Amino acid sequence: MRISAEVERQFLESVFKAQKFSAKDGALLADTLVDADLRGISSHGIQRLAWYSRMIKDHTLEPERQPKILKETPTSLLVDANKSMGQIASAFTMEKLIAKTKQMGVSLAVIRNSNHFGTAGYYSRMACKEGLIGISTTNTRPLVVPTNSLEAFLGSNALAFTFPADPHPFVFDGATAVVSSGKIQVLAKKGEQIPGDWAVDENRNVLHDAKTVEDNLAKIAFSEDRPGGGVLTLGGQDEVNSNYKGFGNSLIIELLTGILAQGSLSADTNKGKHDFSQFFMTIDPALFGDLDVLKANATKMFDRIRHLKHLPGTKIMIPGDREYRHYDENLEQGVSIDETTLAEMQAVGDEFGVTVPTEETVED
Repeated sequence: MRISAEVERQFLESVFKAQKFSAKDGALLADTLVDADLRGISSHGIQRLAWYSRMIKDHTLEPERQPKILKETPTSLLVDANKSMGQIASAFTMEKLIAKTKQMGVSLAVIRNSNHFGTAGYYSRMACKEGLIGISTTNTRPLVVPTNSLEAFLGSNALAFTFPADPHPFVFDGATAVVSSGKIQVLAKKGEQIPGDWAVDENRNVLHDAKTVEDNLAKIAFSEDRPGGGVLTLGGQDEVNSNYKGFGNSLIIELLTGILAQGSLSADTNKGKHDFSQFFMTIDPALFGDLDVLKANATKMFDRIRHLKHLPGTKIMIPGDREYRHYDENLEQGVSIDETTLAEMQAVGDEFGVTVPTEETVED
């Protein structure tokens, strides 16, 4: 069933207010989740609410905390998220970087002591709205098995990159693993099978039952005595298909986040501080030429690619095309909520005295 984006937003803002987030922070958190759902990225939408609520209970995050700047130069920031929600620290940091880049042409930042920050593309798009190139990354829980490994060590380690273009910016936003764990969570909630070779067991045998994989990933991510198996790197199961390149991509993100932030590696976020780290960079393309010309050239390149000869019944899409199409469709028809997520919303709503969307506000 479906609920309107506005109904979802109102529910989320009410829950976050009850959880002691400020009105500003609650509105930001709600916007990041609604935005993900509208773009068809349900793995990072409202289905994360129950998890966020559990993190508050175990004090992995503290709703009333605010990020702090530890070190600053005209072109850089080191930020302590201070156990605030990842979205709060990330939006704070990106706003600072946008201002710096408009003055200096380029700037970058690292965040430590952070949490899940939603979709990486949300922050890169903040930069693109100001005519800038945006780069956003994060490390995550230890979910991904390196090439030939039988146990997880890496995070799914998202990377987002944006570049101004028409009719919408280029937005690449994806895990450096073959898939984010959130997509497996969504399939498990729906009782569906994994369609591709995404995850393996302790003997590196491919698994397709989403519930089995989700249960195993939960143990891997949150237990110090974690079992084997996990999500595969880009390139999949076999080294012959260059999965070491996906392994390398994940390591780059680890270096830019956990190592630069002097925080936890993904491998160690299942114990102790439970902290994530993030890296952001903004670049003014006008350093290299007229923005309108660069934007037009990028648009022409994407249009040429879209119109290449292609397989019958298929369509060539540039990163961002699908998400912007989903955004417009879901804004009109409402956001899809699966039954398990709806039950989780009900539990959270009951706990905090917030009315949950009902059949009257749901469109079939």
